[in-house]
Amino acid sequence: MATWGLIVEMTVGTGERKHIEASVLAHVEGSREEALAELGEWIGRYTPEHPRSPKRSRVFRTADGFLLVVDGAWQSFSSRFTVAELVKDSAAPTPVPEPTPVRTPEDSAPRPPRRPRTPLWRPRVRPWTGTRTGCR
Repeated sequence: MATWGLIVEMTVGTGERKHIEASVLAHVEGSREEALAELGEWIGRYTPEHPRSPKRSRVFRTADGFLLVVDGAWQSFSSRFTVAELVKDSAAPTPVPEPTPVRTPEDSAPRPPRRPRTPLWRPRVRPWTGTRTGCR
């Protein structure tokens, strides 16, 4: 089963310092359609940093996700939401393989039957009276 990254690329900064930054919102295990459905839910909960006082907000569907365009008082800001399949992750936990038992010839040979254990406590019979005691 594939792992999909829900990625947002947003406009940050203003004026000359306005640029795009990307971040991963979440990972989804499953099909691409399930990841797109989850991404659609993220758009409803997402509040962009800019503009501070939005005038208009529009959501467009694209081939690989959505585009959110928010118009502010002086300029527009955009956030692109995309679904991308995770191919490699350098910080992913490595799965620990289960050790497989190594069979030796001694393991396959039949074992001799075990001797029955003697109980730690057994009653004794007093020879002079014929009664049992709890002594060893």
